[in-house]
Amino acid sequence: MTRSPALNQDIIYPDSDGQPMSDNTRQFNWIVYIKLGCEALFKDDSNVFVAGDLLWYPVEGDNTIRAAPDTMVVFGRPKGDRGSYQQWKEDNIAPQVAFEVLSPGNTLVGMAKKFRFYERYGVEEYYLYDPDKGDFSGWLRSGDFLEVIEEPIGWVSPRLKVRFELVDEALEIYRPDGERFATYLELIEQNQQARRQLEQERERSDKLAAKLKELGINPEDLEEL
Repeated sequence: MTRSPALNQDIIYPDSDGQPMSDNTRQFNWIVYIKLGCEALFKDDSNVFVAGDLLWYPVEGDNTIRAAPDTMVVFGRPKGDRGSYQQWKEDNIAPQVAFEVLSPGNTLVGMAKKFRFYERYGVEEYYLYDPDKGDFSGWLRSGDFLEVIEEPIGWVSPRLKVRFELVDEALEIYRPDGERFATYLELIEQNQQARRQLEQERERSDKLAAKLKELGINPEDLEEL
């Protein structure tokens, strides 16, 4: 008996392709930088899903058609955990933005296949960064094709609204408010600095209150004026 193509209950869509997320610490750090930066950018928008190294299956019934972008951003889909991105379960919305970070283990053939995959299955913006060479490239959808962005440096993403720059061959991404994507360590330092400033302000306030009391002035009376 031939099974109807519409009945695909027995097909398994693995959550892993057996490939490592990155070949080295440098590539991994860049992937995390881009992924967390995009996540922070849309933290208040419940309808933007951001993932890193998540398998994307665009075609129901065929688990061999798949790719795992280093970072992908999907507008129109809710946040939440997923084992894989099965497009037919996501209102058939394809990831609109995909990032790849090159490592020495990537081959020209492999990257060409990824490009064709993104082009065929609906990615609107595709960005490729090589941290070893300091090269940054981008492609933008035009009809059925991804067309190269002639001037990717200084380019503003139509979807993300972020600006891409290269500083000393290192990629820097700027938010719409002009703030640069920060690394996790930079965020920790910013938080620690804010705490130190708050503590200093408290110490100054306590010293001022003590001085006023020495002069016979109640600080609370000044607040009521």
